[in-house]
Amino acid sequence: MPALYVIGHVNPDMDSIASAIGYAWLIKQRDETDTIAARAGALNPQTSWVLNHLGIDAPTLLSDASPRFESVTRRFDTLTPDQPLREAWIVASRTGGVAPVVNEDGSPYGLVTGWSLFNYLSEGVGPNLKRDESQITELLDAPCKNACQTGVPVFRANARIRDSLNRILREESTDFWVVDEFQKYVGICRQRDMLNPPRLRIIMVDHNEARQAIGSIEEAELVEILDHHRLDNPTTKTPIRVTVDVVGSTCTLVSERIEESGLSAPAEIAGLLLAGLLSDTLILTSPTTTPRDHKAAARLARWAFRSGTVLKNETIESYGDKILAAGAGLKTRKPEEIIQNDMKEYHSGDWKFSVSQAEVTKYLELEEIAGDLRKILDEHAHRNGYDFAVLMVTNVVGGSSRLLLTSKFPEILNELPYPPMPDNTRKAEGVVSRKKQLLPVVLGLLEV
Repeated sequence: MPALYVIGHVNPDMDSIASAIGYAWLIKQRDETDTIAARAGALNPQTSWVLNHLGIDAPTLLSDASPRFESVTRRFDTLTPDQPLREAWIVASRTGGVAPVVNEDGSPYGLVTGWSLFNYLSEGVGPNLKRDESQITELLDAPCKNACQTGVPVFRANARIRDSLNRILREESTDFWVVDEFQKYVGICRQRDMLNPPRLRIIMVDHNEARQAIGSIEEAELVEILDHHRLDNPTTKTPIRVTVDVVGSTCTLVSERIEESGLSAPAEIAGLLLAGLLSDTLILTSPTTTPRDHKAAARLARWAFRSGTVLKNETIESYGDKILAAGAGLKTRKPEEIIQNDMKEYHSGDWKFSVSQAEVTKYLELEEIAGDLRKILDEHAHRNGYDFAVLMVTNVVGGSSRLLLTSKFPEILNELPYPPMPDNTRKAEGVVSRKKQLLPVVLGLLEV
C-alpha cells in the first residue's frame, strides 16, 4: 500500500501543521501504516518557533498531489559501459528485459533491451544461424556499450508525470530513465506504469474545501477528512470517513482520537497539539472554544508538561502566552508575508474574495504600516482575480480586531457593523474569529 499523507490547508497555520503531525503519529502507532505528515506551504513564524522549541522537524513539503515519476520508478541493478554483455543478459533476465548501463559518475549511458540486443547480435552473426557458435560467445564477451540503446528519454524523479504524457506517448521506447536533480541514476520507469500511476493517498486535516487544499487534489485518492470548519468538501469516487465537528481546533479532535485509541502522546507531540489548540482558540478565550477544547487542553497538558521535558515548568497560560507572542507583530515581517501567511479564499455566489488574519499585541504597528498593507492587499486581490480582499489584524491581548479592506470592494460591505477608523481600518470590537465571527457577517451581506 502506498504511503498515506496527512496534510492541512495551503498557507498552513499552527493548528494545520500540529494536527497533521499529531494525526500522522496516531495512525502510524494505531494502524501500523506508513504515514507521513506533510504541509502545503511555508511555515509561519509562530509554527517555526514551536517546532524549534520542541525539537520537531517540519513536515514534508508537498507542492501538489499529482503523481511524480518517482512513484513508478524501479531501481534496477546496473552495469558500467565496459562490463561484458553477458552480464547485461543476466540483469535483463531478472528485470523483465532491460539492463541499465550507467557511467562511473552515476549518469545514464544507455539501455540494453531485447530490441537493442537483437539488433547487435543480428549485425554480428548475420542471418545464417549455422555459423560458428564461438562468434556469439565472443559477442557476449564484448562491452555492454556496444549493444546499448542510447538517446533514451530522461525524466526527473520529482517531475509530474502528467506534464510529460504527450512526449511519453510519442516515444517508441517503453523504458525510460529517471534521474535526480544532479542527473544521476535513480531508476527505470515503464510506459504502462506511467499511464496508470498510483495516486497519492491523502488525509485532509483542518480544512475540507478543494480550493484550500494542496494543488491537483483531484488526482489524489482522498482517504479521510478531519476538520472543524464549514462544510464544502470535494467529491470522491468512493465513500470516505468525514469528521467535521464543532470544536475550536482540529488538534482537539486528534487528541480525542488518541485517547479513544487507548494511547498517550509523547511529550513533544502533546506539546505540539496543545500549541495548535491554544493558537486557534487564543488560549481558550475565542468564541469558537467549546468544553471539549478545555478538556483536550487539560489532557494534552498532562502529557506534555512532564518532568525532564522542555515544557516541564509550563502551564497552559504561560505556554499559550509564548505561542501567541511568537506569532504576533507586524513590523518585523514583510507586508506580503502578513497577507499570505494565514490567508483563505472564499466564494459566495459570483463573489470571489480572500480573508487574511494576522495577530498583534498592540495596534500601534498597524497604524504605522496600514498604507503599505493596503497597497499590497490591492495587488494581492488583482493578481488572484479577487473581487476584494480583507486583512483581519487581531489583538490577542485586547480580544478585538481591525479590518483592512482593499480600495475596491462591493458597496454592500459599507454596511459592515464595524465603524471606520482614521487609519482607514474598521474597528471590530470583540471579533477574534475569522471563521465564526467575521465570515458569517461578510457572507450574510454578500448573499442578500
